[in-house]
Amino acid sequence: MRIARFAHAKGMSFGVVEGESEAGPEGLTIAEISGHPFGQITFSGPRWALSDVRLLSPILPSKVVCVGRNYAEHAAEHGSEVPSEPLLFLKPSTSVIGPRDAIRLPEFSKQVEHEAELAVVIGAPGARRADRAAAERAIFGYTCANDVTARDLQRSDSQWTRAKGFDSFCPIGPWISTGLDVSNLEIRCEVGRDPEEMEVRQLGRTRDMVFDVPALVSYISHVMTLLPGDVVLTGTPAGVSPLVDGDTVTVRIEGIGDLTNPVVSAT
Repeated sequence: MRIARFAHAKGMSFGVVEGESEAGPEGLTIAEISGHPFGQITFSGPRWALSDVRLLSPILPSKVVCVGRNYAEHAAEHGSEVPSEPLLFLKPSTSVIGPRDAIRLPEFSKQVEHEAELAVVIGAPGARRADRAAAERAIFGYTCANDVTARDLQRSDSQWTRAKGFDSFCPIGPWISTGLDVSNLEIRCEVGRDPEEMEVRQLGRTRDMVFDVPALVSYISHVMTLLPGDVVLTGTPAGVSPLVDGDTVTVRIEGIGDLTNPVVSAT
């Protein structure tokens, strides 16, 4: 099932995306559901063509917990060792944006880079001191994310809050896919100015994670309680590179979909 949050003529709703993705967005509809998707899914009647609504970030998390250097080749491209335990950091909820929202390049940085990532959305049980089995039960679904990073500030600061935390530095979407096996999915990041001539910058597979998804959720839950709707970013494959004003960046994950955002100067 694909769960989206969307804006329409009468307000904002959650809904179930229907149709085959291979047919493109023109073949998709979205059926409104009552209330929040973590409970029983109840359709409330209205349906829209996907082209007639605006997709929002599929969830508004209380926190975004991120994992650094969880792909060995990405750690190597920055001259870093793979950590012996998951390396955690946070992105503020105010960094979250949705599909087609603009990534804004801050004036403080001269080197802002993309990081395509599989994102985990925590469901109604939450997770606190969860073992592996409980961690798996806590997962509601998965979406695409871009851990946008001011790389020069990451190098200069003693911690990563500023480099990772600017407004618009956490695009997520386009929707949450449930019931998905994420053990070996392709993750791709494309950047360009012409939709017909996008350059593949990152290409990896989730099987290459150092720590897999249940291990990450369990580990994090022993540090902090994961609440329903919280998001975990699971690390990025190699190939990160700079974004500039006028670029468009697309994160594409097999079995989920495409997350596309324009890049603009904040000045």
